[in-house]
Amino acid sequence: MTDRAMRPPLTADSWRLVGLDIDGTLMHWGGEIADAVVDAVERARMCRNHVILATGRNIVGTLPVAETLGIRRGWAVCSNGAVTVRLNPRVPGGYDIVEKVTFNPRAALELVREELPDAFYAVEDLGVGFLVNREFPEGELVGRQRVVTDFDELCHDEATRVVIRAPGVDVSHFDELVHRIGLNDVTYAVGWSAWLDLTPPNVSKASALETLRRRLGVYPDHTVAVGDGNNDIEMLAWAGRSAAMGSAPDRVKAAADEVVGSVEEDGVLTVLNRLIDPDRLAVL
Repeated sequence: MTDRAMRPPLTADSWRLVGLDIDGTLMHWGGEIADAVVDAVERARMCRNHVILATGRNIVGTLPVAETLGIRRGWAVCSNGAVTVRLNPRVPGGYDIVEKVTFNPRAALELVREELPDAFYAVEDLGVGFLVNREFPEGELVGRQRVVTDFDELCHDEATRVVIRAPGVDVSHFDELVHRIGLNDVTYAVGWSAWLDLTPPNVSKASALETLRRRLGVYPDHTVAVGDGNNDIEMLAWAGRSAAMGSAPDRVKAAADEVVGSVEEDGVLTVLNRLIDPDRLAVL
């Protein structure tokens, strides 16, 4: 981030780009988004803010959230940055894919499978769901799960995202495993539990948002981000001003400029309300 004295002026006429994580940030763990948050997102969008959902969810899991928030036009970053869509109610499905970054998952899958042969493996089937070696527990993946009997079927094509779930494996073990086996050709994020997300190398929510920032002509320092997970760290470091949720791990909080209330407290409102009130723009 640049020195504040060098930043272009942020006025009521300035456009801002706001990247918002969904789960644990906008959405409570029970799946609800508070009415106050929905209202604040709508009002923020009316105040010259490009409010962009930036999530690990696939397209299928992102669209209903955008609908709940009243975002029918605009942009969304899905699959931890590997997929960017433009929301448009006039086109089939309600969106166009404007950016898709893929990688061949074979090497990563084979390395992890040697260490975790009994894990659940899923490869994103873009716009549909996932190809899986066996069905994940209900509610963990959004979209259709198609079980493949041959593990090689998971590896034969280019992918935007791979999910690995290993019940009973400690999060710290996942971190150690990734470093030990040398997953150098992918970007990875360890989840809250025994969950590992793999995306193409150098792809993150931050990389996708930066592409949109340039496309939309927003000053780098007129960017804002809020998140709570390990997959938000790059985004929080990228933004001109960022906030971590109070429920976030310490390493996520360390990447942000400030820490707001937990998701249960709807801490994201602290940031959204600043984007609504012109008299408080200077704090961004």
